[in-house]
Amino acid sequence: MRAVPQFGERRADKVYRDRPAAFGVLVRDGQVAVVRINKPAVPAYFDLPGGGVDEGETPELAVVREFGEETGLKVAVREPLTFADQFFIGSEGVPWNNRSSFYVLDLIGEDASLKVEDDHRLVWLAPHEALAALRHDSQAWALAAWLRR
Repeated sequence: MRAVPQFGERRADKVYRDRPAAFGVLVRDGQVAVVRINKPAVPAYFDLPGGGVDEGETPELAVVREFGEETGLKVAVREPLTFADQFFIGSEGVPWNNRSSFYVLDLIGEDASLKVEDDHRLVWLAPHEALAALRHDSQAWALAAWLRR
């Protein structure tokens, strides 16, 4: 079992399901790719592109797939970055513990046909702006780990 930092508050009245997840750090011209997410009935928020690992999928395949679905960008995994877990209540009210793998990515190209998540919009932010904007502490921690390299 891997020893990883745990972020978020575990509420005693909730049962959190483990959710394997994968997120990527992609930098272009000194700016970090993030997604601005607009869901009904909740304020907009920012995440690193990525998400849940599907059954039978590796985290590396998941981050490439999720990146495309959320941004329309084709990426490749350059190297693993770190791991971190995050308790949170999803926008649908489901309690999760994201068991996240983070990767440094390379930009391969753009393919608008990959983008299927209409509530996600690609935004490029300076690294310190991204640190302040990210919704989850685990993602900010991973980005800070990348910055310290």
